[in-house]
Amino acid sequence: MSPHARAQFQIHICVVLWGFTAILGKLISLPALSLVWWRMWIVVAALALWPRVWRGLVAMPARLIAIYAGIGAVVSLHWLTFYAAIKLSNASVGVTCIALAPVLLALIEPRVARRRFDAREVLLGIAVVPGVALVVGGIAADMRLGVLVGALSALLDAVFGALNKRYVMRADAVVVTAIELAGGALFLTLLAPLLPGPAFAVPDGRDFVLLLVLALGCTLLPFTLSLVALRELSAFGAQLAVNLEPLYAIVLAMLLFGEQHELGLAFYGGLAIVLGAVFAHPLMTWRPRRRQASAKFTADS
Repeated sequence: MSPHARAQFQIHICVVLWGFTAILGKLISLPALSLVWWRMWIVVAALALWPRVWRGLVAMPARLIAIYAGIGAVVSLHWLTFYAAIKLSNASVGVTCIALAPVLLALIEPRVARRRFDAREVLLGIAVVPGVALVVGGIAADMRLGVLVGALSALLDAVFGALNKRYVMRADAVVVTAIELAGGALFLTLLAPLLPGPAFAVPDGRDFVLLLVLALGCTLLPFTLSLVALRELSAFGAQLAVNLEPLYAIVLAMLLFGEQHELGLAFYGGLAIVLGAVFAHPLMTWRPRRRQASAKFTADS
């Protein structure tokens, strides 16, 4: 298996696991801030038991630690707005809003990650926008605040995806995961007093078990694996693959919560457009990669 194919396989494993995050966010009764705060600290506590993390941390320059911690703050805000969108609407709407990330990432990544601008990515990203517009038209009016918060979450998703692409090669993926999530957890701890409502609710036994599943099975493993995959994929390509997450999450939401009764035909039309862009991306990029491989073979010969 080529490194690129392996990276595609890795990112799709992440997508399957992330498909459960919206469902777990709906099942956990904690408010969004407490949910994200516990999610991050559980992962950090688990990684703190790993000597490899401490060795990598000691060897890392202070400036790079600060950069990863800053990216972690953006991650924490992305997750906070993502779960807020789910609480304000439902799991299906929350995950579908993340489909706005590619059009934003197509504009942000070339500048942040210092790679060439690709007009095809912008066109694919723009193609997603009508799909999201149909999603908005297919939901009840009282859910539309959730769409706005979900759009903000997509912007934050694009920012931290581009930043991770730029800096992912500079350290071990496990160590980067530990620093980013610790930085995000500390940021939320400082931010909490400025937000309305109780700071951090204590989970009951059921919520704590669900938090463990969310933190270890749906955060620690896919977050680290996605950083490994980014060594071979562009942030945009990875993000389009992540747009398959709504498919898994919506099917699960239908089975567990009966959310199909809350969504209109326009919602599913919009979802089809989003998924069409996901599958169009590899078709658009396959030919250039084949030509590059052929040119390399000719040069080597």
